[in-house]
Amino acid sequence: MPKLLDLVLSTEAGKRTRLSQALLAVALMATGVLVMNAYARFGIAPARPVWIWSAVSLGGLLVIFALIRSGWSHRLEDASMTVPQMVFSIGSGAAAYALAGAGRGGVFPIVMVVLVFGVFVASPAQMRAISAYAVAIFGAAMAWMSWRQPAVYPPLVELGHFVMVATMVPATAVLAGRLSRLRHRARQHSSELKEALNRIRELATRDELTGLINRRHMHELVEQEHQRCTRSGLTFCVAMLDLDHFKQINDNHGHAAGDDMLRAVAQEAQRHVRAADVLARWGGEEFVLMMPEARAALARGGLERLRERIGALQILHRGNRLGITLSAGLAEHHAGETVAQTLERADRALYEAKAQGRNRVVVAV
Repeated sequence: MPKLLDLVLSTEAGKRTRLSQALLAVALMATGVLVMNAYARFGIAPARPVWIWSAVSLGGLLVIFALIRSGWSHRLEDASMTVPQMVFSIGSGAAAYALAGAGRGGVFPIVMVVLVFGVFVASPAQMRAISAYAVAIFGAAMAWMSWRQPAVYPPLVELGHFVMVATMVPATAVLAGRLSRLRHRARQHSSELKEALNRIRELATRDELTGLINRRHMHELVEQEHQRCTRSGLTFCVAMLDLDHFKQINDNHGHAAGDDMLRAVAQEAQRHVRAADVLARWGGEEFVLMMPEARAALARGGLERLRERIGALQILHRGNRLGITLSAGLAEHHAGETVAQTLERADRALYEAKAQGRNRVVVAV
């Protein structure tokens, strides 16, 4: 049984919900078809027109169900096709009213159920249009039948029915509109909450100035890489990067120039590291680059190219062209050592690069 339901309703959560709603509409229509055919059997409604109505009404909703199940409806704004189902079902209900004769009163509850379907999807404007359509098409059916068969559809009785439809259907549409606005407000609040949570998550893991991941998150990622390499037997490298004489930019041109330089360096570095590499702002003018599955020799080549790119970088600040150079200390993780020890060796190598004159890469022993 579960496999059959999966075959009919799909296993995709969103589509399954839409198909369940469409299948409920089919089931309600099937109930109406049974009632109408019972009327035909007992001579209340004409048999042949009822058979044609049954085939068209049930077949139309089955076609809509098939369009949803096949995925065709995904190209529509409303993938559940609720509004088309409502329009079709109300038209079918008006036809049933014209055929049902003395049993026509049973059509009204079905129309109200159809309108309830729109509460969860249709906008207030759509509900107003659908209610106007329902009043118009039922009014036309009542007028036509009271003219064609006044003995079965007495004009005064049909006038009373029309007043009821013209009152109840718009009232239902108004209530549906209010529910729609409440639903929209709830969705908006949910979206704002999700956005706020994403922002908090970003602030917890990202450096606000450069957009790079921050020191705390980088520690977590390096620890994860360390555990992965412990299991797999592979290795990785980390590099401590520092901008040379960065303080002079702040002192001579202001902190805004320093911020511009940090952002430019971060963007340039991101463009010239491997997709698997992870770059973080460590603090101040310091950065850390983690290079998974890389030996020191390969990592050094990449760092030298990065150093050259940063050395060629220039930014324009208040009419002045500013450049900067990069020093780097590189350490390949050794089996058995901790992350802290690997970072410490990279930091010592960076100190050695500074001592040797800056604008160079030094590999830790």
